[in-house]
Amino acid sequence: MTHEHILRAFDRDLESIQAAVMKMGGLVEQAILDAAQALETGDEDLADRVRARDREIDLLEEKINEDAAQLIALRAPAASDLRTVLTVIKIAASLERAGDYAKNMAKRTHVLARLDSVEGAAGALRRMARAVVEMLSHALDAYIQRDRALAEEVRNRDREIDQMYNALFREFLTHMMEDPRNITACMHLHFIAKNIERMGDHATSIAEQVIYLVTGALPEDSRPKADSVTMEGTGEA
Repeated sequence: MTHEHILRAFDRDLESIQAAVMKMGGLVEQAILDAAQALETGDEDLADRVRARDREIDLLEEKINEDAAQLIALRAPAASDLRTVLTVIKIAASLERAGDYAKNMAKRTHVLARLDSVEGAAGALRRMARAVVEMLSHALDAYIQRDRALAEEVRNRDREIDQMYNALFREFLTHMMEDPRNITACMHLHFIAKNIERMGDHATSIAEQVIYLVTGALPEDSRPKADSVTMEGTGEA
């Protein structure tokens, strides 16, 4: 096989992997939006569908990893091409984690549907989720376009998500202090807010991988973050 044929085969295989990553991104974005909608409307059937569809996201990540490993083994890519393949693997991992957080949100919907609602909380969480989905969408666009400036914009928006999370945390704390009957619901809502904040971190990680892909180096400066507040005992499920 000539060098030109090898390059063409590499490009074809890489395009297939990238298509899988974009499909995965679309599924994750929809999962986040659906989980937030299920929470706001108390739609337990929609929450169940979010949880069921997480398996498709997991399988896509497994396929991307397998195909990427095969691509490296068969095509022996040059340094710049290898960087692209490794970036794809890391993007897929970030998407899979974001999908897990959407699934965790959906799990809490069943519990919250049986508790007294906390006024305005579900709508605020849905707005926060939409902001994260926009970050994810732009991060994936930045990858496809190799757009460093767009990736930097996504990275800078992480502070906005942190600020939304902090505002919600304080709101939940106020509700709990005003009426102890709100404590259980607010703890679940805080868990969801933290999950969404972590989704924002994964969108930012994708943006940073784009910067690495374009420049050959990860950003040297610390990721812009707002001062974080949290409750004890609200780790991942």
